Amino acid sequence: MAKPKVAFYWCASCGGCEEAVVDLAEDILTVTDAVDIVLWPVALDFKKKDVEAMQDNEIAVSFINGAIRTSEQEEMVNLLRKKSGLVVAFGSCAHIGGIPGLANFSNREEIFDYVYTKTPSTMNPAKTTPQTNTVVDGYELEIPEFYNTVKTLDQTIDVDYYLPGCAPPLDLIMNAVMAILKGELPEKGAVLAPDKSLCDTCPRNDSKPEKLMMSEIKRPHTVEMDPEKCFLAEGVICLGPATRSGCGERCINANMPCRGCFGPVKGVSDFGAKSLSAIASIMGIEGEEKMTDEDIQKLVDQIADPAGLFYMYSLPSSLLRRKVMK
Repeated sequence: MAKPKVAFYWCASCGGCEEAVVDLAEDILTVTDAVDIVLWPVALDFKKKDVEAMQDNEIAVSFINGAIRTSEQEEMVNLLRKKSGLVVAFGSCAHIGGIPGLANFSNREEIFDYVYTKTPSTMNPAKTTPQTNTVVDGYELEIPEFYNTVKTLDQTIDVDYYLPGCAPPLDLIMNAVMAILKGELPEKGAVLAPDKSLCDTCPRNDSKPEKLMMSEIKRPHTVEMDPEKCFLAEGVICLGPATRSGCGERCINANMPCRGCFGPVKGVSDFGAKSLSAIASIMGIEGEEKMTDEDIQKLVDQIADPAGLFYMYSLPSSLLRRKVMK
């Protein structure tokens, strides 16, 4: 009996999701024993033409990580959608936009101008920037188009399931693979992780005061954080109240606050707004029932880069989507 065919593909991301698959270590042997990997460019020598030659829906499942930033990525995920029975948005960037999605606070022109002319290490007196089409020695060269807007995977193709995280933890990867092989998946569109907030599973939850109040906002590098105390109680913004659990509290256990890579729980349409609301609800001055406008502004001014903080992983999937373009 033929094994189910599985594909892995990497779009706009750091590569950590690919590392997570490799980090399965001996468990990857369980996967390769059960499936036939037909595309995995980072590890195996497959070509686009190999996928094009397949029948529609011949691939049982494609795990696609990374946001969609270029025309090549868009072309490849459309091809994989056509050839796959199931598509899983693998990791934060495919799921909610990820760190690459912060580029939506700019546009292509601004990004190229900064990267190719203004960075301290750049020597580019002619101010040359990448061109989609260029003629060199009579030959026309074409490279992928760099889009103005970073999109999530489901803003580009139909997605069946989401595996969150930066990168997804190994247990969730194996659970998802085995559920697919056994045909024990939940309804289409489900996020393959627990549907409760990180605060519910946080090992520091018991240290959180009954009446929590943040009267000062501190950045993690400016304070020696107690490894057993709630970050919010220390005045450090943690997005655990708004973030889905299932990560294994990796950042928390490393004494760093949550930054929201698992995205929101079910029913939340804008993770950044939900996070902002959660933090705003506990901002105040101890003993004062009502703050003046000056007090509020003083607290808000202590939050460095609020847009980058609250939308660090989720800008493309938010109601904002991107900076308004001319």
